Amino acid sequence: MSLFGNEVWDKKVFTGAWTAASGTPAEVVEPATGDVLGHVGSATADDVDAACAKAAAAQSDWERTPFEERAAILRRAGRIFEEHAEEIRTWIVREAGSIGPKAELEARTAATECFEAAALPSHASGELLPSADGRLSFSRRVAAGVVGVIAPFNFPMILSIRAVAPALALGNSVVLKPDTRTAVCGGVALAAVFEAAGVPEGVFQMLPGGADAGAALVANRHTRVIAFTGSTAAGRKVAEAAATHLKRAHLELGGNNALIVLPGANVAAAVSAAAWGAFLHQGQICMAAGRHLVHESIADDYVAALAEKARNLPVGDPHTADVALGPIIDAKQRDNIHRLVTESVESGAVVAAGGDYDGLFYRPTVLDGVRRATPAFREEIFGPVAPVLRYRTVDEAVEIAADTEYGLSLSVLGADAMQAWEVAKRIPSGLVHINDQTVADHPHIPFGGVKHSGNGGRIGTAAANIESFTETQWVTIQGPVQQYPF
Repeated sequence: MSLFGNEVWDKKVFTGAWTAASGTPAEVVEPATGDVLGHVGSATADDVDAACAKAAAAQSDWERTPFEERAAILRRAGRIFEEHAEEIRTWIVREAGSIGPKAELEARTAATECFEAAALPSHASGELLPSADGRLSFSRRVAAGVVGVIAPFNFPMILSIRAVAPALALGNSVVLKPDTRTAVCGGVALAAVFEAAGVPEGVFQMLPGGADAGAALVANRHTRVIAFTGSTAAGRKVAEAAATHLKRAHLELGGNNALIVLPGANVAAAVSAAAWGAFLHQGQICMAAGRHLVHESIADDYVAALAEKARNLPVGDPHTADVALGPIIDAKQRDNIHRLVTESVESGAVVAAGGDYDGLFYRPTVLDGVRRATPAFREEIFGPVAPVLRYRTVDEAVEIAADTEYGLSLSVLGADAMQAWEVAKRIPSGLVHINDQTVADHPHIPFGGVKHSGNGGRIGTAAANIESFTETQWVTIQGPVQQYPF
């Protein structure tokens, strides 16, 4: 039985009930075929403001709900995600252009995020403080209030639920604005699950919309915390707007992640890891391996093997065929990928594999002859492109890897894991993987980047979630009223 059939959400947003929004409904397009799968409601700034006011009105009662009940609702939500995993998986495949294993990971992770969050309401939430005058003095954590979540298209379910679930568990109300390109799997599915799990009306709301809706969510007087995942350029605007209104913004932004292959590394193993890190979900991942730094002693073999693998990876509609890569999300994104490839070739890079496309299907691409100034090496591609730069010394590789505005994920592959770790310690990065590729995430780990990739690991562990979605309050209690000299 369907949890969120089209008849429930068509041309609607979720404000505790499925209602029409003021904006023009947005098409839900399957990128692999161009078919229109339905229409989601599109919120205006006024719709967002009304939702935030409703969320603020509902939040106090939700925070006062016994912690066991909040935990039970999160556990129910996790079980509902599990029970409807196949329906969710199908939507992620069709709407986001994801291959089956990636869609299964998202559906499974959504459940796990809820189970992890269910432990937060009973987590230790303060400390007893010393007092010189005999009064009881302590600190406690209280919900921040209304949390605004702005999520992107690439991992639409994971990048929504990882902020939504802990924020709800800790007593906040949440207003989610998913990307309109993936509003069903990144928004509608969450609304249907939390409604079925028993989240009270107004505590969770879901309003797809454009930049004006996002700006309204950041500026609204009721939202006290903003959790944003997206590009660095957009994240900078969110941070500036949040600072103007003296509210916290947790930012998970772009990345141009280095994968360093040390001399003596097993080339076949390195290529297997590198292909996954570069081509998974068509490279549309902030953690994708976008800069391949390979020692000159093994670079010829590496490029040849990676190009051979790229040429043999099947590309097509993941809903109807068993493929390794599906479609790029839309023509704008595809054109930007091809621009970077074309400009890189014009500047001297050589296409060892790929470099072309059919509709929204971009072939996995390997670029050789890459230099530090090559556009596909300097810029975040967000596409299935692996630029390979050859280096002479490890010190040179470290200097090149660190020479970027980003600092999200780093991979170092080598025969000696401890040597690889010594190399990695010299390069600023929020995430580090020794003898693995750059793409990895789990519900219980601190996730976040440094430099222009974000403002640190603000989501993941219990401590990070509590810090992100609560405020610290100091309390003193004494028997008689304190007497003062005037």
